[in-house]
Amino acid sequence: MNNRAIGTKYEEIAMEYLLKKGYSQLGKNYYSPYGELDLICKDEKKDELVFVEVKYRKDLRYGSGLESITVSKQKKLIKTATIYLKEKKIKDIPYRFDIISILGDKIEHIENAIWGDCL
Repeated sequence: MNNRAIGTKYEEIAMEYLLKKGYSQLGKNYYSPYGELDLICKDEKKDELVFVEVKYRKDLRYGSGLESITVSKQKKLIKTATIYLKEKKIKDIPYRFDIISILGDKIEHIENAIWGDCL
């Protein structure tokens, strides 16, 4: 299985997890010149738009999925989300960035995962 197919598989697993938590899916794999937004959802309970970065690791040889979200990566996610919001003419709705890290069959969901120095 190539990397794109593996990514798609784990993005689907992450989306199933979020649907069970009461999220709805608005989009996936949105591309800009700065990068990609894996999943775009709405947290129905909090009425927030959520941009979700999904990271899968089969083991910790290269570090955890969370560790792979560098400050540079966070800035690219923010730039891509800004383009998405402008393109879709979305205003006046709170939004956040979440990370779903999957290690083997364990899912870790970090809400509001983009740190202040990137915003």
